[in-house]
Amino acid sequence: MIWKVTVPAVKLLCHSPESIVQKCSPKWTSFHIFKRLKGTYHYSKSRPSISYDGAKTLAIRREDASIWERRAPLAPSHVRKLTKRGVRVLVQPSNRRAYPSQAYVNAGAVIQEDISDSPVIIGVKQVPIDSLLPNKTYVFFSHTIKAQEDNMPMLDAILERNVRLIDYEKMVGSNGQRVVAFGRYAGIAGMINILHGLGLRLLALGHHTPFMHIGPAHNYRNSGMARQAVRDCGYEIALGMMPRSIGPLTVVLTGSGNVSQGAQEILQELPYEYVDPKDLPQVSQMGSTNKVYASVVSRDDHLFRKDGGRFDMEEFEQHPDRYYSNFATAIAPFASIIINGIYWAVSSPRILTIPDMKRIMQPQNTPWLPSSVGSPSLPHRLLAICDISADPGGSIEFMTECTTIDTPFCLYDADYNKQSEKFSGPGVLVCSIDNMPTQLPLEATEAFGDMLFPYIDDIINSEANKPFEEERMHPVVKGAVIASNGKLTPNFEYIMDLRRMRATEAAGEKSTSILVLGAGYVSSPLVEYLTRDQSLHVTVASALHGQGEAVANKSSNTSSLVLDVTKRPEQLDELISKSDLVISLLPYHFHPMVAKKCIEQKKNMITASYASPEMKALHSAACEAGITIVNEVGLDPGIDHLLAMECFDQVTSNGGKITSFVSYCGGLPAPEHADNPLGYKFSWNPRSVLLNCLKSARWLENGEVKEIPDGGVLMDNAAEVDFLRAFNLEGYPNRDSLIYKDMYGITNAHTVLRGTLRYRGFCDNMKCLLKMGLLDTKPHPSLHPKGPEITWKQFMCTLLGQKEDILPINLRNLVLERVEGHESRLAALETLGLLDDKLIEKLGSPFETLTNYLAQRLAFRGKEQDLVIMRHNIGIEWPNGSKEVRDINLVVYGDPNGYSAMAKTVGYPAAIAAKMLLEEEIQKRGIVLPMTTEIYSPMLKRLQKEGICSIEKSTKL
Repeated sequence: MIWKVTVPAVKLLCHSPESIVQKCSPKWTSFHIFKRLKGTYHYSKSRPSISYDGAKTLAIRREDASIWERRAPLAPSHVRKLTKRGVRVLVQPSNRRAYPSQAYVNAGAVIQEDISDSPVIIGVKQVPIDSLLPNKTYVFFSHTIKAQEDNMPMLDAILERNVRLIDYEKMVGSNGQRVVAFGRYAGIAGMINILHGLGLRLLALGHHTPFMHIGPAHNYRNSGMARQAVRDCGYEIALGMMPRSIGPLTVVLTGSGNVSQGAQEILQELPYEYVDPKDLPQVSQMGSTNKVYASVVSRDDHLFRKDGGRFDMEEFEQHPDRYYSNFATAIAPFASIIINGIYWAVSSPRILTIPDMKRIMQPQNTPWLPSSVGSPSLPHRLLAICDISADPGGSIEFMTECTTIDTPFCLYDADYNKQSEKFSGPGVLVCSIDNMPTQLPLEATEAFGDMLFPYIDDIINSEANKPFEEERMHPVVKGAVIASNGKLTPNFEYIMDLRRMRATEAAGEKSTSILVLGAGYVSSPLVEYLTRDQSLHVTVASALHGQGEAVANKSSNTSSLVLDVTKRPEQLDELISKSDLVISLLPYHFHPMVAKKCIEQKKNMITASYASPEMKALHSAACEAGITIVNEVGLDPGIDHLLAMECFDQVTSNGGKITSFVSYCGGLPAPEHADNPLGYKFSWNPRSVLLNCLKSARWLENGEVKEIPDGGVLMDNAAEVDFLRAFNLEGYPNRDSLIYKDMYGITNAHTVLRGTLRYRGFCDNMKCLLKMGLLDTKPHPSLHPKGPEITWKQFMCTLLGQKEDILPINLRNLVLERVEGHESRLAALETLGLLDDKLIEKLGSPFETLTNYLAQRLAFRGKEQDLVIMRHNIGIEWPNGSKEVRDINLVVYGDPNGYSAMAKTVGYPAAIAAKMLLEEEIQKRGIVLPMTTEIYSPMLKRLQKEGICSIEKSTKL
């Protein structure tokens, strides 16, 4: 029995023959034919679906990438247009979809689980591998065009199953702009979310604000309801209900596309004023708290040619590597909120790097302004970032993982380069949800479908088995085909190259290799710190097997080997080539040699020593090699720089100037173990300590340059230092202090002095050794290594021009005369055993021989403790004329059961800098010192966790 239904009747009943069958008598038992438009439709009760002869079929799949995904590529209104044109539309059932299934049925679609009859299947997000049907055309956001690691298995399955993949993201017009996107609603939802998060973050910082009454985007039925909540918030802001301690709120939006425009739609519900990016510094200081300031940043606002030329859009698109961005220095420091919606290509400059964030997140300090009780100041201007682009590791480098609708925010702490799911604590609030528009699913689906519909016929006509080259498609659609006929299309073959590069990088990241040259006293804490990270492997290379093995045995991911860098340079070359980072703890004169080898093999390097002229001369070569060589990250130099620069930058950033800088530092035995005339002991070769006593010195004192020649005159200029009176200290100038005026940027200072700390009496007894000729660096005939044996008493007689058999009392009298009658100096020589009948280990010169002797005589024994003392005294003048003195004290004791104070204060900062370099927190190339905030600030924070903390005291004058 055949039922005939006219076309008007079909239209009257519904828009698909399946619906007619469902509405007609269940007594149909055979074969029914309906003629409608171009297709002939067949129905049989023995078959679960209807077959169409000549009709095109399109399937809309169920979204299952996220429990929050409620969007669809087409709304029922779009489906209705297709079914009216005779297109058969299958829709997989889903109770999660924002549009109910019945809405699609009413539009003429068929709701059924099995969509295998359709040659074309469209969706929104990625398709699970097990759901990919072979020989079909799929259309969705695949997130594969940057070889995203998580989606590569899916791409492999697409190629294996001969799937033709069309990606919405690559559907672009002739101007290169995307023609199908959720961008506007991503911007709308993103702005709602970040305003919601801002209210919570400010509350955690101690401020109730009108933003507290804005909820997350998915809490609202539609954007209209959300807009009303934002308007209510804006009304309160206009009435002056924002705490003045927060200051002017500035919102920076990157780009002017759909994302930015959507975000601006919401922002404009607040009392707002647009400002030019170049006016942000002034607005951030002088703006009103009764409104929000918005600045839209285009590419030409922050991108500049590296050679100084003008920005050219066409050239930038072709050669982004020729440009750099000043966003982090000229714009971001003056933003309260950053809304990022720009597309980022792999070779494009980032707008915010990890080091950039360390600078931007420094605390604000306005010490000359009166503080308001109960009104805490903000830790820094930048409060929140909404990265709507959601491109991990992209234009915002530290954003390595997207947040989710379940957990929409994280707090990024730049000092530790870590993220936490909290609202309180240091950091900037970040929202980076990769499916932002699904929070407004009805409107987003309708808008997306409107954009997609002009290309839907070309998509429906796609035949996955047909050679891609023979397909006649609209250029927008054809240009978006990533895979077809089991291979990547020509425009996307680069994905395989990216995958190979990523695989190589990943293989290298599995075990990062660090070469440590030297196994002295500072190596143990350095290696221990680094090997807390099990992904790092440390090789300790030492000239002495026992030393290296002792260090390596403390950690499972450490090994040791014997290497004398002066005798086996080829082995050193091989070790460097196999390492990702080289740390040189060798004597300072070896560093340039090691650095040259690192430059040749393009390996980064760390050393705690001063950047000598020889090292500085390698700066250009290191830059050309693209490597970083970090120097002066020990104690002195090292921690002294960190503490000084932290204070200097805080002062100058708030308009103050440094008028004086006096700094002392010393490594000493703990007072109870300073039981010798020098009040000093050694856990390393004392050569440099004694040599420094003979050096010249230069400093600035009250505007006058003071100079001391070399030869030991320095010891006559020791001064009592009483800032820690219980320690009975003295200090003397250390080398050339004047170079630090420029190095530290304290050109207004009238006093600049860096000195060395010792217990009182050290300098006088060093003068005694000098007067006796024991610090002479020239060879002495009596000390020739192959000469006859000689005792200290005999050698002292020789130095005094006497025979060796002189009576002890006469020797004492002659010594007393030489040391200008100071009984204490004579007593010091006797206590040190320098008048004893004990054989000398001869090393050529009096200086080398004495150095070797004292290294053994004055060595730390057993569980004796050492001590590090550092003191910065800094004079400050503020813009209002007031003056202040800041004293920064650092006192660190050694652990009798662990590391010495000197080992900790040299080893830990070097290790921290090494870790930062490995994790790209330090990105500057060439010879680098820890003078910038992105280096010193996180180093100081991490040193505090190791128990190395300073105490600061301020005195108003």
